[in-house]
Amino acid sequence: MPLRFAVAGCPHSTPSPGGTIKGLKRAAELGINAMEIEWVQSVPKSPERMEEIRSTAKDLDITLTVHAPYYVNLNSPDPVKLAASIGRVVAALSMSQLAGVRSVCVHPAFYLGMDPKIAYDNVCRATEKILKGKAKLFPDVNLAYETMGKPTQFGTLEEVLKLSKEFDLYPTVDPAHMHARTNGKINTTKEWNEMFDLYEKYLGKKSLKYVHMHFSGIAYGPKGEKYHVPLEESDARWEDFLAVLKKRSIEGTVVCESPLLEADTLKMQKKYLSKT
Repeated sequence: MPLRFAVAGCPHSTPSPGGTIKGLKRAAELGINAMEIEWVQSVPKSPERMEEIRSTAKDLDITLTVHAPYYVNLNSPDPVKLAASIGRVVAALSMSQLAGVRSVCVHPAFYLGMDPKIAYDNVCRATEKILKGKAKLFPDVNLAYETMGKPTQFGTLEEVLKLSKEFDLYPTVDPAHMHARTNGKINTTKEWNEMFDLYEKYLGKKSLKYVHMHFSGIAYGPKGEKYHVPLEESDARWEDFLAVLKKRSIEGTVVCESPLLEADTLKMQKKYLSKT
């Protein structure tokens, strides 16, 4: 699919009282043809509501992704917390299937002071449990582990690519998180090309035709990510990043996580589609 730029949640200009359906309609009015639905606090439980989202998005030709709840740690040593984390991810994937969503972004885990290799094995085992129900509950939805913005978080590019290859998935690559995690690196054409080279090495050239990515400006320090900021208030070389996407013919969805939502989403989309 041609590259689409998604707004992260309902546009700010969505008429009151808001909600996903009105948000989708507002996005379409603005000329935005993708949206990431933000289930970051909890996963909805109404199948009827999901069907309404599916049909609305289909009618409007809007591609859907989802951001799963933040409260997930697939490396938790506490069996109750681990089971709850697995349950939240399965719920997000299952409801996404009903809503016609193609990919669900998940913050996988924290290291909790463990050796990254041990954390990887723990996340691997949890992933096996999550995917046991795939054929029945969410056959058409991708589980997308995200590259994370703090060194304390499981989620380097190699970690999520390795996991994705092992389970026939694809990750949510977030160059802003990678930029923050490295305290200012990963912000040049050369580094983004190296990022996509590694992606291609793990998942194959065809995998770059259906990416699930995030991008925004980001504030950071020695401990990594602090918070997202508007493109123009950040040090993100976002126009150079768009040039890399265009030159490599990347396809799929890029979710703009700027606090300005639709303004920066449209800014990226307009620049990407321009001839210069």
